[in-house]
Amino acid sequence: MTLSALPALSDIPEAVVPGVLRIENSDKDTTTPIIVDMLRSVYPHDQIFGDFCPVQAYIAAPPREVYEYLADTRSLEEWTYSLRGFVETEEPELWLAYDRLGDATEIYTRTVANPDAMTVDYHCAWDQGKHLWMIYLMRVVDAQVVLNKPGSVVLWNNCRHPFYDENPYPETAPPKRPVWVGDFWDMFSAGHQLEMDNLKAICEYRAAHGLPIKPEWMA
Repeated sequence: MTLSALPALSDIPEAVVPGVLRIENSDKDTTTPIIVDMLRSVYPHDQIFGDFCPVQAYIAAPPREVYEYLADTRSLEEWTYSLRGFVETEEPELWLAYDRLGDATEIYTRTVANPDAMTVDYHCAWDQGKHLWMIYLMRVVDAQVVLNKPGSVVLWNNCRHPFYDENPYPETAPPKRPVWVGDFWDMFSAGHQLEMDNLKAICEYRAAHGLPIKPEWMA
């Protein structure tokens, strides 16, 4: 399938959104030292992040709008570092994209969202869409309730599934791919924080400039 770019951030001149790092403006070689610098040797990283990878942020934007943005799978085209070219498959609500960290790696995503709890769970997998074992758990909280100020608190957690250690479906992998998603686990905390910072910057820019948090192209 040909990689096609969605009109991500087309309502924003990218240069005026400070702090957003995407693969288009910061390639892997440039970004790796940034992520490595975010890791600190003063704490036992594996002990703290061995089985779970939690990140969180305050976002100065309305919580319901932030939730509705995240609940649309296509938002991943904007705020993630490397997921690009989302197209819906023949299976309802299952989306195919490419994770450019893995060069020509296909990634499948199904979004499970609960509007009452404002939870958004991304069920994903590299290479195949039958067993979506990579689960990214997100929740949007009204900051007025927990921080006594307007805005959103976004909580994001990822659990270290055993398949991160070994590809359970090697026959579906593209030939000669040098990496597996689990190879990046030790960098997940920093990499997810980078993406959370992207999410914060994009949502706050739109909120501050009177733009819908969920852009028109996603309507």
